[in-house]
Amino acid sequence: MTETESKARAGTGVPAQADPAAEVKTALAGFVSDLKAFQADVTSRLQKQEERLTMMDRKSLKPGRPVLATASENPAAPHQKAFEAYVRSGDDAALRGLELDGKAMSTAVASDGGYLVDPQTSETIRSVLNATASIRKIASVVNVEATSYDVLIDLADTGAGWATETGATGETGTPTIERISIPLYELSAMPKVSQRLLDDSAFDVEGWLAGRIAEKFARAEAAAFVNGDGVDKPKGFLSYPTVPVGSETWGQIGHVATGVAGDFPATDPADVIVDLVYALGAQYRANASFVMNSKTAGAVRKLKDADGRFLWSDGLAAGEPARLMGYPVLICEDMPDIAADAPAIAFGDFAAGYTIAERPDLRVLRDPFSAKPHVLFYATKRVGGDVSDFNAIKVLKFSF
Repeated sequence: MTETESKARAGTGVPAQADPAAEVKTALAGFVSDLKAFQADVTSRLQKQEERLTMMDRKSLKPGRPVLATASENPAAPHQKAFEAYVRSGDDAALRGLELDGKAMSTAVASDGGYLVDPQTSETIRSVLNATASIRKIASVVNVEATSYDVLIDLADTGAGWATETGATGETGTPTIERISIPLYELSAMPKVSQRLLDDSAFDVEGWLAGRIAEKFARAEAAAFVNGDGVDKPKGFLSYPTVPVGSETWGQIGHVATGVAGDFPATDPADVIVDLVYALGAQYRANASFVMNSKTAGAVRKLKDADGRFLWSDGLAAGEPARLMGYPVLICEDMPDIAADAPAIAFGDFAAGYTIAERPDLRVLRDPFSAKPHVLFYATKRVGGDVSDFNAIKVLKFSF
């Protein structure tokens, strides 16, 4: 269009045609503006989200913060944490309000201020006691909630006889029942540790406490079950009088004499071991064990039969006890050494012959005052033991 036509069209009042390039430019400017606004909004949202994630990471990595989970992986963790707090610092608030498992414990707080240990520590102590060289390994162990445990023993079988079709049946003998009451005594241990060590979070206080208590309890128990006099402690099976086999009555333990004071006989020394085995009733021999200390075992393992074969044989697999004439041998250091008139070797069914009664709870009292700067832990347990069947145990006495 020429300049003349443009002027003429402008003079007539007809509007001029819009420029397409200007319209496109305006539209692009608006699009770019909207895009920048959207980009700024997205960037702001991402920045806020990143800040939230960073804050959560820092909180989750904070030392001592519990792991987030829908449920605790260890159901005993609350009690373990409460008991650890009590042992480390004496804080008993968590223990007072804690509900313990009724199968393992009966109450959280004892009347004298002592607290029951957590089930895991208690089970650790019990496992150590069962693994030590004590007749607990072969005796009968029962858990009681009372102050004593009663055992009823049938001393005689019910009488019997042959009957005919028409003959009169006579009255048969009535069995005799003997009642044995096993009182429970308090066994205690008092290990100590410095407060500085307790403050060390890397120190395994539960493992240390369980080991120390188990060590003290094992020594005291093992000695009492063998030689205890029954005064404020269990009564050991060697505290009862011994008489020659065949003449014993209830309350006495039968013995086989070696015929030599303080030694085996010079001729056929292994025969006295054979005599001891067959002095025990057949009903007890199937589950019988030998009990002796290490020094006696050193002498016994040299014995041979008439054909020159050793009576002693070591276990065929790791963890199995040695055997004497095919019967397992328990090495118990509280048994007496070979000496004149010493009952140095015992043989019997101790599961039937000796009963250990104990309460399942174990209490610990924390004492930070008596031995500063150390902290004392007074641990107590109720346990008792006594012979429950005198016919089930025989001893070898080194005497004439």
